[in-house]
Amino acid sequence: MPGRTWYFVADLHGRVDRYGKLFDRVAAEPPSVLLLGGDLLPHGLQGPSGAAGRTPEGPAEGAPSAPGRDADDFVARVLVSGFRDLRRRLGSSAPRVGLILGNDDPRAEEPPILQAGDVGLWAYLHGRRVEWDRFVVHGYACVPPTPFALKDWERYDVSRYVDPGCVAPEDGWHSVPFDERAIRHATILDELGRLVAADDQARAVWLLHAPPYDTPLDRAALDGRSVEHVPLDVHVGSIAVRRLIEARQPWLTLHGHVHESARLTGAWKTRLGRTWCLSAAHDGPELALVRLDPEVPGDAERLLL
Repeated sequence: MPGRTWYFVADLHGRVDRYGKLFDRVAAEPPSVLLLGGDLLPHGLQGPSGAAGRTPEGPAEGAPSAPGRDADDFVARVLVSGFRDLRRRLGSSAPRVGLILGNDDPRAEEPPILQAGDVGLWAYLHGRRVEWDRFVVHGYACVPPTPFALKDWERYDVSRYVDPGCVAPEDGWHSVPFDERAIRHATILDELGRLVAADDQARAVWLLHAPPYDTPLDRAALDGRSVEHVPLDVHVGSIAVRRLIEARQPWLTLHGHVHESARLTGAWKTRLGRTWCLSAAHDGPELALVRLDPEVPGDAERLLL
């Protein structure tokens, strides 16, 4: 693949084997940039003791992959250790790393992520941007309301509507203190609008956990299911994200969140206008790694390792 190579992964969910494959691949073939699109920590972790919030009222999105260890330990033991080792091994060839968290990651674990970013191990991109390889990379972690308990990274999408079977952002469990009134009135639409502002999007890359609504990237396995006789929408992505893409036409958007979408639709990339949208979500045991030249995102490859 000509030009600079970027890697993109998402939804590793604390699977140490997937991180091992990622680190091995980066060490063998270092990219210029590595982006991680959320849901990075083990399932079902509640953060360090003393984290404020509500008692979970439902199951987490899956089962814990590292029982008996909290997420803070995982960040130090796997993420910080792994990326420090890569920098030691690769030296000046080590990639620049950018990441966001996802709806299954407790926000109580944001401090150690931020601390590692402060010492240059990676760039924490939620609500921020960096300029790499002449592209401006923006990050945003939040998703529309889900049926799951943890709500740290959930927002209303474009209005206060909640799909049947889902739980409102202020009604679930939060791993950190939160302003219920602010959460009740926040939307992804408004937050993305403030982030994009009047910025030129000609060479913009967005790292977004949520995929755009009604595309091959947000197709969930909800066929034939209903809640109180109301059929469920099989598309669970963000209308706000789709509106951002259609209105502002960034160069490239990167997504995760809906694990089964590629299996159900046979597609992990799509185009909305001039914008290429790529997903690294995957519901198999492998690591799904998207390899791309950011100058020609339509030629991206998705490798199952």
